[in-house]
Amino acid sequence: MLEKVLIANRGEIALRILRACRELGIKTVAAHSTADRSLKHVLLADETVCIGPPKSVDSYLNMPALISAAEVTDAVAIHPGYGFLSENADFAERVERSGFTFIGPTADVIRMMGDKVQAIRTMKAAGVPCVPGSDGPLGDNGDENLRIAREIGYPVIIKASGGGGGRGMRVVHSEASLLSAINLTRNEALAAFGNPEVYMEKFLERPRHIEFQVLADHHGNVIHLGERDCSMQRRHQKVIEEAPAPGITTEQRERMGKRCVRACEEIGYRNAGTFEFLYQDGEFFFIEMNTRVQVEHPVTELITGIDIVREQLLIAAGEKLSVRQKDVQIRGHAIECRINAEDAKTFMPSPGQVTLWHPPGGPGIRVDSHVYSGYSVPPYYDSMIGKVLASGQDRSSAIARMSIALSEMVIEGIRTNIPLHQEILSHSAFRTGGTDIHYLEKRLGL
Repeated sequence: MLEKVLIANRGEIALRILRACRELGIKTVAAHSTADRSLKHVLLADETVCIGPPKSVDSYLNMPALISAAEVTDAVAIHPGYGFLSENADFAERVERSGFTFIGPTADVIRMMGDKVQAIRTMKAAGVPCVPGSDGPLGDNGDENLRIAREIGYPVIIKASGGGGGRGMRVVHSEASLLSAINLTRNEALAAFGNPEVYMEKFLERPRHIEFQVLADHHGNVIHLGERDCSMQRRHQKVIEEAPAPGITTEQRERMGKRCVRACEEIGYRNAGTFEFLYQDGEFFFIEMNTRVQVEHPVTELITGIDIVREQLLIAAGEKLSVRQKDVQIRGHAIECRINAEDAKTFMPSPGQVTLWHPPGGPGIRVDSHVYSGYSVPPYYDSMIGKVLASGQDRSSAIARMSIALSEMVIEGIRTNIPLHQEILSHSAFRTGGTDIHYLEKRLGL
């Protein structure tokens, strides 16, 4: 077993990792910025190391500082959580070269999946269905790019090869605006990701966002844990997630799950990962692979009973997966609401002191959060302050429990998006299930 793990992250995921480590008897090191001295996991960790000032670039994105923190505390492994450096191949490589275990896939696989063009090529070779597109980066020949778009059929979407998180995308509805859109996206991609390469895909007008969770160890064992529906989005950012996805049949789950497993086997994947798909008219189309633990991993844990973060730690320690595919059973339904420190109508961040924190409880309720009464939400990082989860024997039961939980939750001193979640849960379309990724923005008039 890993003797000591450095947690290279903050907030609820850092606390989640700490708890999994404690359960396994692993000592923990909390690496934190000067703004995060009062984070719950920092107060609970066996050791703490300040890695820099508040700005992420000077702390949580500071590779030398994180590796030095592992060195001075005699940690043997680093868990990157999600966000920050979790999908940075250079960081994974530097961690391993420095003699530590990176709790995640290899740098080569992260790099392969981080390049969207290469990822699509790899998935096609593995038999995973992909969105019709340019099958590679776009060149400088305008006539050729126009021909590709005509062949695909409008509307098309231009995407940055090195993009992610909803950035580096531009939808094009007509030939007249195609070439300028390509140039604009290239410039944005270069500025944001240091890589001007872009590619083209068919723009699906009413797709759902369905993703499959996988786990893989060092011994060639790979399993999938079913799918999640993450279609309730605003500006490509997920708001509510649920599992299993409404309307997905057992046959579809088994077919796509097997394809994801086979792809992992072919690329030599290890640890936790997620295959993200657009789903429309009964067909799945691969868009990207997240080579890390996801924010929404708890909904899968609640319907399978499998602790994904615990499995990450065991895999990194060289252990075999604790379950086989035949042991994975989908039971009931689970929903997750991301609670953000922001105005529910304007979406403006609302940092400040939480004067009262009262999380909900009751059957089937889980709250993952680092917040407590008296905690001050800093203005430097993502506005998510926690996640409320509700599970039940079926979807209607989970929705009912979530509605009750949100009505019981008390957060004073800052504004939150709880009213938005309550409004969404009251929508007839949400209660029916199967809304597409554009539904929420249309509902909000964005």
